Amino acid sequence: MSQGPRSGLAAVSSALLAMSRHLEVRDVLKTIVASARELLDAQYAALGVPDDHGGFAQFVVDGVSEEQWKAIGPLPRQHGILAAMLHQARPERLADVREDPRFEGWPAAHPDMSDFLGLPIRDGDEIIGALFLANKLHPENADSPHRKPESGCGFTEDDEELLSILAQHAAIALTNARLYERSRELTIAEERSRLAHELHDAVSQKLFSLRLTAQAAAALVDRDPARAKGELQQVTALAAEAADELRAAVVELRPAALDEDGLVATLRTHAQVLDRAHTARVTFTSRGVRALPAAQEEALLRVAQEALHNALRHSGADHVDVTLHKRGPGTVLRITDDGKGFDPTTVRRAGRHLGLVSMRDRAGGIGGSLTVESAPGKGTTIEMEAPGG
Repeated sequence: MSQGPRSGLAAVSSALLAMSRHLEVRDVLKTIVASARELLDAQYAALGVPDDHGGFAQFVVDGVSEEQWKAIGPLPRQHGILAAMLHQARPERLADVREDPRFEGWPAAHPDMSDFLGLPIRDGDEIIGALFLANKLHPENADSPHRKPESGCGFTEDDEELLSILAQHAAIALTNARLYERSRELTIAEERSRLAHELHDAVSQKLFSLRLTAQAAAALVDRDPARAKGELQQVTALAAEAADELRAAVVELRPAALDEDGLVATLRTHAQVLDRAHTARVTFTSRGVRALPAAQEEALLRVAQEALHNALRHSGADHVDVTLHKRGPGTVLRITDDGKGFDPTTVRRAGRHLGLVSMRDRAGGIGGSLTVESAPGKGTTIEMEAPGG
């Protein structure tokens, strides 16, 4: 194996363990690329997952700044050396990629690359990606650590062997991540189907009752106004129940914004919408929180929604503050209001839980905890701690 500082057994083990920790495909891809670049002392690394239309469904890079990546432009197509990795299914180790007859150039903002090492990532006979490294670093060249030896490719046969081992484990990690995401999609689909049945059974029945009651009220308006008034009050109650049933069902769906924007952005948007919709001031702040596992993000969002609903509908608060911050390895969500507060023990005895049971179940379901601090006239603070990534 290569004699670089990150080439020992411990370094390889760390890279493989890092890949196995993640379940989201994007996280796995990023970990593979970062591990390969660090392990083989390369200036640049990239991993492309092909689509079925001659392009890449995903393309992850390491060693290129975000500004540089934006300036480069659209994702590459499957041509030149990239196509060779995906269609010829063999490793490529080149002294200068720019001199290869298959080289077709790159955008003006693309960093300059010379020595190149690439190989496919395979799941059985299927090529599910291609891993590339460019510009081997050479610390022994003190005046220019990026300068390769006088002749030949900076990447060695040992480097190729090491990258091959990494690619084999990358295939396992990537396949597992895909299976996990597919499983989650199926779970969500099943949940949506279940909720559709619940909506049909519960809400449609309430709406049917509402319609009959409204018809009865209309028939009584002229001959018995007092009874008509009672029927209209029943209409109001049934409409409220139907709205509650609908809201409860919709809340159970994982919002698309959580997948697209992440927890912090989704909570910020949710707080802004509530701030505009209610007389109470609703604020949100976040410190040091990055992406969390999907289950934890969903649980934190649901607890925040339930706690905000309680604060805005029942507490009479003037100000509701939501914060999300790191605490050690974990993440803490806190919702504080200056409302009328309540006695948690009295609420439990009366059988009115204000969603506390649901919130505790959500926290416990991800290995977290939930605490509630409240007293009459003292406002309420609900705090949930998630274990972190």
